[in-house]
Amino acid sequence: MDKYTRIIYWSDDDGKFIAEVPELAGCMADGDTLEEALKNSGVIVSEWIETAEILGREIPAHEVMR
Repeated sequence: MDKYTRIIYWSDDDGKFIAEVPELAGCMADGDTLEEALKNSGVIVSEWIETAEILGREIPAHEVMR
């Protein structure tokens, strides 16, 4: 799995867990469980990076939060 930060929280509006990737603007996924949201976020990160490469956009470096 990549090393981008995930912020995972419960959304009452969606009835799902949401996983946001703050380094990648607009990159987020959902899931019925924490594990599913985390897994889905890996797929979305790959797609986000692939799209950025196709469009010639900058891809942020991984940042490690401590």
